[in-house]
Amino acid sequence: LVGEIGMAGGFVEVLNLDEAASHPDFAYKPETGEDRFHSFAGVPIIRSERAVGVLAVQHTDRRKYADVEIEALQTVAMVLSELIANAGLIDATGGGTDRPQSTAAMRIPGQKLVDGMGAGYAVFHQPRIHIEHTVAEDTDAERHRVYAAFDKMREGIDRMTREAEFGGGGEHEEVLATYKMFAYDEGWSRRINEAIDSGLTAEAAIERVQQRTRQRMRQIDDPLLADRMHDLEDLSNRLIRIVAGQMGTAAQMGLRQDTILIARNLGPAELLEYDRRRLKGVVLEEGSLTAHVTIVARAMGVPVLGRVRDVRRLIAEGDLLLLDVTDGHVFARPNSGIEESFEARLALRQKRKAAFAALRDVPPVTKDGHRLTVMVNAGLRDDVAALDVTGADGIGLFRTEFQFLVSATLPQRERQQRLYREVLDGAGDRPVIFRTVDIGGDKALPYLHKTDAEEENPAMGWRALRLGLERDGLMKVQARALLEAASGRTLNVMFPMVSEPWEFDEAKALFEDQRAWLTRRGRQLPIEIRYGAMLEVPALAEQLDILLPRLQFLSIGTNDLTQFLFAADRANPKLAERYDWLSPSILRFLARLVGPMREEAQDRRAEPIVALGKLG
Repeated sequence: LVGEIGMAGGFVEVLNLDEAASHPDFAYKPETGEDRFHSFAGVPIIRSERAVGVLAVQHTDRRKYADVEIEALQTVAMVLSELIANAGLIDATGGGTDRPQSTAAMRIPGQKLVDGMGAGYAVFHQPRIHIEHTVAEDTDAERHRVYAAFDKMREGIDRMTREAEFGGGGEHEEVLATYKMFAYDEGWSRRINEAIDSGLTAEAAIERVQQRTRQRMRQIDDPLLADRMHDLEDLSNRLIRIVAGQMGTAAQMGLRQDTILIARNLGPAELLEYDRRRLKGVVLEEGSLTAHVTIVARAMGVPVLGRVRDVRRLIAEGDLLLLDVTDGHVFARPNSGIEESFEARLALRQKRKAAFAALRDVPPVTKDGHRLTVMVNAGLRDDVAALDVTGADGIGLFRTEFQFLVSATLPQRERQQRLYREVLDGAGDRPVIFRTVDIGGDKALPYLHKTDAEEENPAMGWRALRLGLERDGLMKVQARALLEAASGRTLNVMFPMVSEPWEFDEAKALFEDQRAWLTRRGRQLPIEIRYGAMLEVPALAEQLDILLPRLQFLSIGTNDLTQFLFAADRANPKLAERYDWLSPSILRFLARLVGPMREEAQDRRAEPIVALGKLG
């Protein structure tokens, strides 16, 4: 299919236009007599998650169709889907095949979500959900079926969250709490009941609400809010299976051998259902670093590769898969040469880990006798364990924004304070450098109201310290949480994306004001506060002579620094691997910074050298 009809069917999404001819995919067909029509709505007719046709309507008026009209069209499309299937015009599953187009060995790239390697046989998380009937004969009976399914689903989720074992606390606990909150959302159940009132069966009503959610998700530019929508879609699939009495996911059927799990996306609770002894890795068509399933997988120690396009077309159930998230790919149907190479890499990885473990307590000293300070990066409570595993000297960067990203609502001061104290307790006498919230840009918060129009270049927009100084209430709450969490200790605070010295001065003054406020109330405070800045904006390098005397330490953020120096968006897959921080341009830029920092450290004498605290 071509044109707007083809787009609605190909992308399996509603197309709602006030002027059909203005759309870039418009294909004029004079034989249809469509010249006098302007508005257009195309609703896919879906069978087993595939579009088997498109229901299209047009009108002579220039207007977009209202939500209530689109919902009516979706109801008609669902009935048409059942009629088409019953008439034998398509097969029971909606036609097509899931077999890959090629049976040869294939290297399939993806995005690194949770590092690691694993080998196993492909198992699809969910068989396609097949809804037998869409039109209800008795709406009261359908409503009772939904009520019973909700009770069973919620009982199962409650049991799962109680029995999940990770060892110690962690952000995954907050993730599961948020997931549970979705399961008990009254608005969701109300929308399903409204769909039943329109004449749909329980299964069809859940699917229609799910389609509407999916449609909204595609319209949302915010990836974090989209991640939360995935949780609701996971719950919808779970609810349909319960109400229909269909075979559940591969987890319910049990894993019989070492497995690489394949899914479009996963909810955190779904991942917990799998046998960890058999689950060797996960490959997702979607997924992101901030998705709830990624956080839970990291806590479980399961490698995850995301953003693998057309995975159902490329991989078949039972295919041998070699997952190498470290290199960002999965091998399907490998030949003997690829298997041998993978096994050699895996053995080398294990050997290297053993060698690193043996060197854990050996001081890092250069060949010319200089002792280096080696620290780890962290952002989750679970990451603190890396200190003992690696023998690192401390945490050189704790990304405080991760707590904000995994929360459904703005974390209260008490929650922030508890996290920071637990991190400090876990680190013991080793230093922890807390970076204040670096949000905005590609890390927008769905619950933080945006006052301005959409930014064309968010990476260089209103984010990090710029946003924090404008919305100083957010920063004041975090300052109090950090100050009270570090009572009786040294607090290291770092401000992100400082562009001018005055921005650092304002941020430091804000912290000092909060220290004075807490002092007046008799609160226990840190014995020392050390302030630092993250150099990510190249312009700051030209004012180091002004800034350095005001700092206790400086950190180099090479991710943003690299993209700013090379004018290369690191979110663009074509550019992500094109430039790196070992480029001569980057190394020369860093070399220019060392001189002023060394001079400043020598002038202070008692102060340690202002070090490059972070690379990468």
